[in-house]
Amino acid sequence: MPDSVTPSTTRELRSTVTEDGTLTVDVRTAEVVAPGPDQVVVEIHASPINPSDLGLLVGPADVAQATAGGSPDSPSFSAPIAEGLGMLAARFGQPLPIGNEGGGVVVAAGSSEAAQALLGKTVGFVSGDAYAEFRTVHVASCIVMPDGTDPVDAAAPFVNPLTALGMVETMRMEGHTALVHTVGASNLGQMLQRICLADGVDLVNIVRKPEHVAMLKEQGATHVVDSSAESFGDDLTDALRATGATIVFDAIGGGDLVGKILGRIEKVASEGNSYNRYGSDTLKQAYIYGGLDRGPTVLNRNFGLTWSVAGWLLTPFLAKIGADAQRLRQRVADEITTTFASSYGMRLTLAEAVDPANVQRYAKMATGDKALITPNA
Repeated sequence: MPDSVTPSTTRELRSTVTEDGTLTVDVRTAEVVAPGPDQVVVEIHASPINPSDLGLLVGPADVAQATAGGSPDSPSFSAPIAEGLGMLAARFGQPLPIGNEGGGVVVAAGSSEAAQALLGKTVGFVSGDAYAEFRTVHVASCIVMPDGTDPVDAAAPFVNPLTALGMVETMRMEGHTALVHTVGASNLGQMLQRICLADGVDLVNIVRKPEHVAMLKEQGATHVVDSSAESFGDDLTDALRATGATIVFDAIGGGDLVGKILGRIEKVASEGNSYNRYGSDTLKQAYIYGGLDRGPTVLNRNFGLTWSVAGWLLTPFLAKIGADAQRLRQRVADEITTTFASSYGMRLTLAEAVDPANVQRYAKMATGDKALITPNA
């Protein structure tokens, strides 16, 4: 078994908001926390920038006006916050760590049997502070990967994989038989497509570009509709009719897309029925789990009265299913390089992650251009 030696320091990213309306993200050095009995220290090889990370990383700052600062040893960027400053009052002056998840190798472990068993293992982990060279995390926050797994492949084991699995689990738990997903070409969307193909679940993928339709079709998708096409409404109706999908998972949030989907589900559900001023009895369920569009969610109420729109978040879902979450975690480990493989458009060191040009690029959240931070590169 490898020796357990706790590193003394780590370089990390911190995000700070000041009362004058400025957000600053800097690279700094901090002490590594010695592991407790049930903790391990992970040398982090990679950590993705997920949309859920951007809220803390850049928040409402205007990154188009980001400027470089700091020093060669501690580079940073700063950007003005145009609006919503009052909502951030609770974090004024606090340099907060960033990064929901990552992948790496356990280099030190606490005294418990569970911690010692991870020494030298490649793990994916969730922590909330993964943009760092080293992190001390609880063993329960780790997913042990099969021997030989590249730590970079373990970088995104929680947010997208468990969210995609959670969507299918939620669909089944609530009695639906097929689902609609609104960002089908994303890393998460492609994972969901692979899950549904393997599990025999009908999926309607909504994308925004013709090339995304072609990409998913090449991956085996049957139902892919382009929201930018003039025929979108009819195409969506045909896909809903073919699949019987009655539950929607939406990562966009703002705009009228959710309402349009619910309207088309109602259209299909009402076909062949006599007129009812309250609409069909089919429950049309939409879950908003992201906020790619921060504007208002617009619902044109043309889908009867049997419907629901709610938020969906991974952490409460995992708490709800309790011990059954281990089954999902094990599937992620077993299929980390296949079903749950991720792709990235850029790889950045900690210093490169605060370069204003890179910040402006990854803040766009463009499909196919996801960023991966490699702290020890």
